[in-house]
Amino acid sequence: MTKTNDFDAIMLNRRSVREYDPNVKIPRRDMLEMIQKATRAPSSVNLQPWRFVVVDSDEGKANLRPLVRWNTRQNDTSAAMVLIFGDLHCFEYGEEIYAKAVAEGKLSEEEKDRQLAEIIPEYKSFPKEKMKKVVRLDSCLSAMQFMLVARSYGYDTNPIAGFDHAELAERVGLDKERYVPVLMLAIGKALEPGEETVRLDAAQITTFK
Repeated sequence: MTKTNDFDAIMLNRRSVREYDPNVKIPRRDMLEMIQKATRAPSSVNLQPWRFVVVDSDEGKANLRPLVRWNTRQNDTSAAMVLIFGDLHCFEYGEEIYAKAVAEGKLSEEEKDRQLAEIIPEYKSFPKEKMKKVVRLDSCLSAMQFMLVARSYGYDTNPIAGFDHAELAERVGLDKERYVPVLMLAIGKALEPGEETVRLDAAQITTFK
């Protein structure tokens, strides 16, 4: 594993890779380390609704294959498929998250209680479709962060939205009423470098007022 802290190299050399070296495996301790760093992404009132399922076994990827549509090459050759879900009941972790902030001296007990008294009822009152939007947005932030972290570890990724969203949660043993599929990420070592794509100029897409 070759790590780099050169942010420009990480960001500018990231490519969407669709075929990986099938002989490369990622140690689970490294995967957990990368996910831990990805969870430094911001989330609304710090409720951290992202949930990760790492499919790194041959059996797991065979089980996933019927759902990935035209992305079977990524599924079959990657070291793992990282599935990111949004937890519609993320507010249930509010007490644990905020209590940890108190324990680390980042928040007083009184302030914790005051904030949670506002946050938890508010989140519970959200209609399901609004809650889906909240958890998807936050989870996408962690997904992008994961891709950059993976690049810093020397791995390549490919974000995938083209999969069977309706079936994914149940296929990996999750409650589909609670966990909203957000994105799949293939991860591994590129068999060949990914294509460098073009971007519109910043001046073309930016307005100053």
